Amino acid sequence: MSEISTGTLWGIGLGPGDPELVTVKAARLIAAADVVAFHSARHGRSISRAIAEPYLRDGQIEEHLVYPVTVETTDHPGGYQGAIDEFYEQAAARLAEHLAAGRDVALLAAGDPLFYSSYMHMHRRLADRFETGIVPGITSVSAASAALGTPLVEGEQVLTVLPGTMPVDELTERLRHTDAAAIMKLGRTFPGVRQALSDSGRLADAYYVERASSTRERVLAAADVDDADVPYFAITLVPGPTPTTPIPARSAVTRTIDTRAADSTVAAEPSALLGTTAVRTSSHVGGAANEASTASQDTPGEVVVVGLGPGDTAWTTPQVTEALAEATDLVGYTTYINRVPERADQRRHASDNKVESERAAMALDLAKRGAKVAVVSSGDPGVFAMAAAVLEVSAEPQFKDVAVRVLPGLTAANAVASRVGAPLGHDYAMISLSDRLKPWDVVARRLSAVAAADMAIAIYNPASSRRRWQVGAMRDVLLEHRAPDTPVVLGRDVGGPTESVRVVTLGELDPDAVDMRTLLIIGASTTTAFDTPTGTRVYTARRYGTGE
Repeated sequence: MSEISTGTLWGIGLGPGDPELVTVKAARLIAAADVVAFHSARHGRSISRAIAEPYLRDGQIEEHLVYPVTVETTDHPGGYQGAIDEFYEQAAARLAEHLAAGRDVALLAAGDPLFYSSYMHMHRRLADRFETGIVPGITSVSAASAALGTPLVEGEQVLTVLPGTMPVDELTERLRHTDAAAIMKLGRTFPGVRQALSDSGRLADAYYVERASSTRERVLAAADVDDADVPYFAITLVPGPTPTTPIPARSAVTRTIDTRAADSTVAAEPSALLGTTAVRTSSHVGGAANEASTASQDTPGEVVVVGLGPGDTAWTTPQVTEALAEATDLVGYTTYINRVPERADQRRHASDNKVESERAAMALDLAKRGAKVAVVSSGDPGVFAMAAAVLEVSAEPQFKDVAVRVLPGLTAANAVASRVGAPLGHDYAMISLSDRLKPWDVVARRLSAVAAADMAIAIYNPASSRRRWQVGAMRDVLLEHRAPDTPVVLGRDVGGPTESVRVVTLGELDPDAVDMRTLLIIGASTTTAFDTPTGTRVYTARRYGTGE
C-alpha cells in the first residue's frame, strides 16, 4: 500500500431489495461502520439506503453520493462521460478523507458490489491506497429466477448476461447463440430488447421480472409487456430448460415480512422493514392484508392523502376524519399511523419515515386492487409530506386509472405561530433543512435568498439523531442578512403531550436545543417580540416601511 491507513473500505452487497436478503455479514458490517455511503440520482431517493435502513445505527456519518446526471443532458465540457468521471473522482476523494482519518466506510451496493455496480468505480480509485473488503450479495438475476420459479440453466447449458444497452443487432446475435440469457438495464432500452428477442426467435420463451423480491414485483411474459411501463430495475430472462410447470403472469404483490426468527442483534423492529420491499401490517391483521387487499382487483379504489394536523386531535378536520373512517387501508409513517385509533376492519401498513416513494407505490397498488386507501401525514400533506410523493408515483403509467385526492390539514408552522401570536403575519417562506432529498448547497442558497428578501422563515426538519450540524450552519447563513436580535420561535411537539414553545434571538440560537420534533420560525426585520403577563408575544407587521 502506498500510504498508511487504518480505515477499511467495505463494498457491501445488499441483495436485490428485500432487507431479509441482506447477509448476516453485511448487516454486521453496516452496523459497525463509522461511515455509510450510498448513491442516488438527483431526486435523492437511494434504493441502497432504503434496503440498509434496518441495520443503521445512531451516530453514523452518512455520505450521500448524488449522480450529477443519469439519463439527462449535461452542459459539462466533457459531456456525459466527463461529468460522470468528475463525479467519481470527487466521490472517491470524499471517501478517502474518512479512510485516511481511520474511519471504516461501508459503501452500499444493491445486488452484488462487483456486478454492474457503482462500487467498482470507487474500488478502482481507492484499493491501491486503502485496505478493502468485498461482501457479496444476491444478484438481481438470482432474485428474478426465484420470482420466475424455474431454473435458468442445467447440465452443460450456458447462461449469458447481457446489458440492454447493447446495439440491437449485436444483442440479437448473442441471443441466437446462447442456451439461456439474462438481459439487464432495461427501462427505455426495452423496445430494442424486445426487437432482439423477436429477431433471434427467443421472444416466446422470454419472461420479464420487475423489481424482483420487492413489494412491487411483477412477472410477465416478455411479449405482453407495455414499453411505457418498464423501469430500469427490471430484467428479462430466457431460461435454458423448458419450464416443467406453468409460469403464470402476476402483478405486484403486497408481502408481509416475518422477522420472528431473525437474530435480534441484526434485525430491525418490523416496522422499519418497508425500505423498498417489506411491508409491516399491524399484528391483529397479520397475513390477511394481501388477501383482503386484492379482493376487488377489477374495481380500482382510490387514494386519499390526508393531514392529521400537528398533534392535537382537535386540529384534525372533520373532512379528514370522514376519509379515515371510510378507508379500508391506512398507509403511513409508524408515528402518524399510531395517532389513528385502531379498527378491526381496517388494515394498517406502517413503515419507516424515509421511504416516501415506496410507501406511495404501495398505497397506489392497494387502490389499484380495489382498496380505499388513506395515506396519513402529520400537519398538511402538501407541506414536506406525502402528497407530492403520491402524485409523483401516480404519474407512472400503471397507476393512470387510480384516483388520488388530497385533503388539507393544519400546518405545523401555523400551529407554532399561533402559540406566540403572528410571526408569520406577513410574507414568509417554508424551507426544509434536511439535505436527504436535496444537497446542502441548495438549502444554503435558498436560506440566503429568502433572508436577503427579508421574509420570515418557517424551518422544517431542522435536525435528527444523525444530522446535527445544519442548524448552526443555517444560523451562520442567516446572520449574514439578519440582525443578531432577530426573534426566533422554537416550537417543539406543539399540540402534543410534551409541547414547549420558546422565543430566543438569532444570535443566541443554540443548535443543541433543536431536534427533529422542533419547528423554527425566524423573524424578518419587521418582526417584533414583546413580553406580556401571559408570555412573550411575537408578530410580523403587515405594514412595511411606508408601504401598504
